[in-house]
Amino acid sequence: QVQLVESGGGSVQSGGSLRLSCAVSGFRLDTEDMAWYRQVPGYECELVSRLNRHGNTYSVDSVKGRFTASRDGAKNTAYLQMNSLKPEDTAVYYCAFARVYDSDSIHGPCQRSDFVYWGQGTQVTVSS
Repeated sequence: QVQLVESGGGSVQSGGSLRLSCAVSGFRLDTEDMAWYRQVPGYECELVSRLNRHGNTYSVDSVKGRFTASRDGAKNTAYLQMNSLKPEDTAVYYCAFARVYDSDSIHGPCQRSDFVYWGQGTQVTVSS
């Protein structure tokens, strides 16, 4: 059974750091593309970073240079290192795995069709 368990969220002051974890069970995480999304109440989920099975990363401009997605195959856990946090980074953060293409099926709390498996989300709050 596939399970993604997130941890590491919390409250920090502007300029601080957090590291989110996404522990995976049910498959080897290095065989799948993954992504981190975030959601502010009342808004749609926003892509933060992607990490593909080959180890290539992509981050949106708003977090580039501050956030880094990584994974540890031995621990079967993915991470999002977030540095120089800003109040506008406040959101619920979700990890997602198993990218699919050309699918109409909707998955997870973000109700998206591009990734099948989703974590439960972890709250990040950044105060000024």
